[in-house]
Amino acid sequence: MTLALAAVIGMLAGAHTATWGMYKDAPHEGFSLWKYFRSILLATGIAVVISLLTGLDPRRAADLVVLFGSTYAVERGLAEWYKTFLRDQDQSKYFIPMQFAIFGRVVKSRGARLLAGAGYIGMLLGMVLLVLWIDRAVARPHPLLLTVLVGGIGGWISAFGGAWKDAPYEGFQTFKFFRSPFIASMYALGMSQLTDNLVLVTLAATGFTVATTETYKTFFFPSKPRGKFAGMPVQFPDMLVRRQKYIVLYVGIWLVVLGSLGRALVAR
Repeated sequence: MTLALAAVIGMLAGAHTATWGMYKDAPHEGFSLWKYFRSILLATGIAVVISLLTGLDPRRAADLVVLFGSTYAVERGLAEWYKTFLRDQDQSKYFIPMQFAIFGRVVKSRGARLLAGAGYIGMLLGMVLLVLWIDRAVARPHPLLLTVLVGGIGGWISAFGGAWKDAPYEGFQTFKFFRSPFIASMYALGMSQLTDNLVLVTLAATGFTVATTETYKTFFFPSKPRGKFAGMPVQFPDMLVRRQKYIVLYVGIWLVVLGSLGRALVAR
């Protein structure tokens, strides 16, 4: 039952990321069932693995929220790593290239991209090990300042990665750079009320940061194209209408997660 429910939570996390991704990309790229369900399938497997490794039981409201956020973070990390370092794709359709680039110039050598990707994975694993060491070395309950600083790491990684990719084309935007670290730190403070595991706090805070910022950028400014499509023509105008029906699913997933958060806080 635990793993089956974990799989369901993974499906919800994957559907959440797939929906905002489709909502912003489909008018420019068209709709693909495989692309939409890819995130759902990946997140389902990730959630089961996380539940097995950490003992998170989504029958408990607090664990459900933490599992959702952690799954979100890992799925987004793997998806972005694949698109940046592994996938070969024509980049001319983008204003901002999605493949690994150095100062705005796309690295065409697949070997060089794989080497950079391996280094990036090594850095992320090193950060996880560091957080794990801090978690075990510092007595519980962890100081709130430590939780905020460590839990916000994912936001800093996102900020530096976004600036590396976007700044050569959009310029450096101070508010945009510090937005993710601030939100991640605040989420870390909240997640620490649900679990005392700093690794899970960091992962969940990162996942909810992505979910929050993408919800804001996608649905509060629906007519503004994603940065990677800035200035590019809408190739599939019918998707501007077809995509609307997915909003119900998106809002429903938010309500499930927020409802579980409310139950978890009341139970404390």
